[in-house]
Amino acid sequence: MDTWGIDFGLLDKDGNLIGNPVNYRDLRIEGMMEAVFSRVPRKEVFAQTGIQFMPINTLYQMMSLVECKSPQMEIATTFLTAPDLLNYWLTGVKVSEFSNATTTQMFNPRTGDWAMAMLDRLGIPTNIFPEIVLPGTKLGVYEGIPVTVPACHDTGSSVAAVPTSSTNYAYISSGTWSLVGLEVSEPVINEAAFDANATNEGGVYGTFRFLKNVMGLWIFQQCRETWVASGDPLGYRDLVQLAHSAPPLQSIINPDDARLLPSGDHPSIIRDMCMETGQPAPETKGALIRCVLESLALKHRDVIETLSNIVGKSVEVIHIVGGGKQNDLLNQMTADATGIPVVTGPIEATVIGNALVQMIALGELGNIEEGRELVQHSFELEPFEPGEKEPWDEMYQKHYA
Repeated sequence: MDTWGIDFGLLDKDGNLIGNPVNYRDLRIEGMMEAVFSRVPRKEVFAQTGIQFMPINTLYQMMSLVECKSPQMEIATTFLTAPDLLNYWLTGVKVSEFSNATTTQMFNPRTGDWAMAMLDRLGIPTNIFPEIVLPGTKLGVYEGIPVTVPACHDTGSSVAAVPTSSTNYAYISSGTWSLVGLEVSEPVINEAAFDANATNEGGVYGTFRFLKNVMGLWIFQQCRETWVASGDPLGYRDLVQLAHSAPPLQSIINPDDARLLPSGDHPSIIRDMCMETGQPAPETKGALIRCVLESLALKHRDVIETLSNIVGKSVEVIHIVGGGKQNDLLNQMTADATGIPVVTGPIEATVIGNALVQMIALGELGNIEEGRELVQHSFELEPFEPGEKEPWDEMYQKHYA
């Protein structure tokens, strides 16, 4: 099993789920970052977890239960993230897989265990957190079928499938979120990483994903949802085509603006953001989607440059995997904005990376390098060469310098 990160369920003493899990965009997270920092300073939270500060993180969801004195916390005996919960129902084994545990902002990568001292100071019961196991661990069987944990965080699995033979690469797991980062051998927890609000999520076979979460194509999706609700059924490909025909580099927004996190009327929010910064407000659908895609491309550049500078690593190629691989316009914009060649594919990287780890555990593949070579020869990969970079440099200097 692999899923998105952050969300979780709580079990009682009999192993029963206490209520349905709650989606991370739920409003119960409001004010919870401040509640945490009132007990444990922000820098100390980062020093203990190495995780990017986002209000959706599991830590703040758990803090909301503490703050409202939820009766769930009184009867809970086991905390399981979403994939761990599914694996428990298959095998009866209550454990937490490493890559997903790291995303919670409750795991200490230096000790390799839950950040117990921090959790205790926050009033989060530490007895509910289970043993942590690594990707490739065989949990048991379900109706005679072996159950082996991959990287249970979907981005962990997708990065495992990046078809690279080089270490000098960046990846973008492109979809609802853009997960933009580097693969490193140990977590990067220092002042520069804190200032950049970077994150260190667990990978496979002794690696970490040093990355930043960028809002991603969620913004595009919400724009389309708004237009569909008003009676315009244009599909994603139609909207990309309109964006392709719109004038380039007219207005740039910050994709990580908090107003874009919830669902809602994103076209109106984007126009307001442009007017607030003295830029033309995109009026047509094509201009608006182009604004979104160009903003994402420049954000990709900013994250890659920031992370590369922190670790002192050059990037020779950007691998884009996941469903966003199908957005050729964004792929080309990312190549143009960064000046770095882009290679896209595979689309279903999460499924493939999941399978690779299971194949290694079952003895069908020797190691992850062999698995990535298999991916290179099994799927169609599409290159995007950088075009004229000067106009992108001007916009980058204007918005990120």
